[in-house]
Amino acid sequence: MMIERLREYVGAETPTGDAAALNAFADRLGTRYAELGGTVRRMPTPTGDHLVADFPGRGPRATEAPLLFLAHHDTVWPIGQLQGAMPWREQDGAIHGPGVFDMKGGLVVFETALEQIAGRDHRPLRIVVVADEEIGSPSARSLVTAEAKGVYAAFGFEPPHPNGDLKTSRWGSTRVRIEVTGREAHAALDPASGVSAIDELVDQLIAVRRIVADHDEVLCNVGTITGGGRTNVVPGSAAADIGFRFVDPATEESVLRAVGELQQVRDAQLAVRVLSNRPAWQPSAATDELMAKVIAAGRSVGQEIGGAAATGAADTNLTGWLGIPTLDGLGPLGKGAHAVHEQVIAATLTERADLVAAIIKTI
Repeated sequence: MMIERLREYVGAETPTGDAAALNAFADRLGTRYAELGGTVRRMPTPTGDHLVADFPGRGPRATEAPLLFLAHHDTVWPIGQLQGAMPWREQDGAIHGPGVFDMKGGLVVFETALEQIAGRDHRPLRIVVVADEEIGSPSARSLVTAEAKGVYAAFGFEPPHPNGDLKTSRWGSTRVRIEVTGREAHAALDPASGVSAIDELVDQLIAVRRIVADHDEVLCNVGTITGGGRTNVVPGSAAADIGFRFVDPATEESVLRAVGELQQVRDAQLAVRVLSNRPAWQPSAATDELMAKVIAAGRSVGQEIGGAAATGAADTNLTGWLGIPTLDGLGPLGKGAHAVHEQVIAATLTERADLVAAIIKTI
């Protein structure tokens, strides 16, 4: 049953920013959560709706603080990937397909865990499913923050570490765009009257590299560069999107301040703006205590669960940064997130559902 539902979900391709595809998938999830006893709310945005579902507690624990679960239904893959380079495939105990690992497998794990705890006493539960997680959740940050108020703990359904360990902290992640406006001119007849936006952008990217080199434990990736149009025209515009990763808030503040204070080299206009930001979620005693409870819950279903820090960012950065006991990585084991060999180990779908059900029943 889990594999059939996962195939259904992977078959509904949901690239970030495709509002029609994301909203159709949110319809599916909303119907499913209502069937499982949830009260569903939609949070509309121009790039795709977010979903919140609240499930009432049961028995003497019904009035306790809720557990919050964080998930997303967007993927990095365009429509057509399933019929192209990444067809659904079950082979040698693995399931392949776009979004199967990141993170539609996690969505199926959550639903199955809800089925398993039917009739059992537990805290109230809440899940927030975000439509733009893969680009840093720019429209969902305030929603996640608001829905996290008053919860007992937060859990994410992102993929785990390769050995199945959960994620106990995450580096901060910020996306920055550098935009340059130069002045167009004929590149041969009147080059001196032009100002090359591309040349200016190249110089600015070199300056960014110098800033990064002056700080310890910062990752920097120039993910996109655009600009210009013709080789006989001095380019009048150029831009670059940069992804930064930070181990701690102090380093983040220092790097972003320096990048924000970049000065133009030539007579061009320079603009630097933050596209999205997830602050660093650092290790804490509260998360260590939560991890100990999860280890006990895992042992109750015959599983040995560990935890370790992660460099990747997700919406759990927000709850961890807010001081809420947080763990991530409850999705099934696999590999190839954001790669054409993306896959999950089929047997771990059931194992993860058992673990999540144990967490709900015991924490």
